Amino acid sequence: MNPQQLEELEFRLLLEGVFEVYGYDFRDYAEASLRRRIRHWLAERRYPSLSAAQGEILRDRAVFTSFLQGLTVNVSEMFRDPRFFRALREQIVPFLRTWPFVRIWVAGCAGGEEAYSLAILLHEEGLLRRCRIYATDINEAILDRARNGIFALRDMQTYTRNYQLAGGSGEFADYYQARYDHALMLPALRDNILFSPHNLAADAEFGEMHLVLCRNVLIYFNPDLKERALRLFDTALTAGGFLCLGMKETLEFRSLAASYTEMVKGLRIYRKEYPD
Repeated sequence: MNPQQLEELEFRLLLEGVFEVYGYDFRDYAEASLRRRIRHWLAERRYPSLSAAQGEILRDRAVFTSFLQGLTVNVSEMFRDPRFFRALREQIVPFLRTWPFVRIWVAGCAGGEEAYSLAILLHEEGLLRRCRIYATDINEAILDRARNGIFALRDMQTYTRNYQLAGGSGEFADYYQARYDHALMLPALRDNILFSPHNLAADAEFGEMHLVLCRNVLIYFNPDLKERALRLFDTALTAGGFLCLGMKETLEFRSLAASYTEMVKGLRIYRKEYPD
């Protein structure tokens, strides 16, 4: 067996082991991206090979937590893609107003940037009190950071600019308190957000959602897992609800395409059709 074949075997055995021991299923993630992140983690932890790390990953929860941090992508911004949030405010919020109570799922929420952005937008539109935002991620350590609502103060300038471009109607600085080198989001924004662990590869959906956001997550899945995740969102969404994907993701050529209409061209905001 040559070194490349051996690495392939180690890679498969590790993913199977992680699934069996911890229940995290990375077997259908996009392979090239996953391999790159695993190699980076191995280099950071100074393991000579995947086989040298495997035993510790499977036996030591702390090592696995570090490994999970290395595998998951936790980079985001508040009001990322401002055109998307402006379209949400101007074209989708009027529909949300028609429901007495609005349930929203932010899948793959990372550090909570998108969930807090959504909470600010809904607050400014007078809807937050009758909304519940379910913000989920596979990485429980990053969810703890999201629950705390603490962000680097150095990022607030970028977030403020995004907020303004997204049509923010107030002062972004009113939504956080500066403490040394950190910004703490106002507790009132967290009251209607429920942060919860969820694995898109293995767990069930949240039911009766009116809006589902899963932006810049599906790009890390292989085609089969993308299809499963989209069906999960479709099952979760009520008729007339909205599905929002990342700029590099689309429903085009997917099995669900005929059941959705793109509401805003190019921004990947889709509405689920009502049954005939």
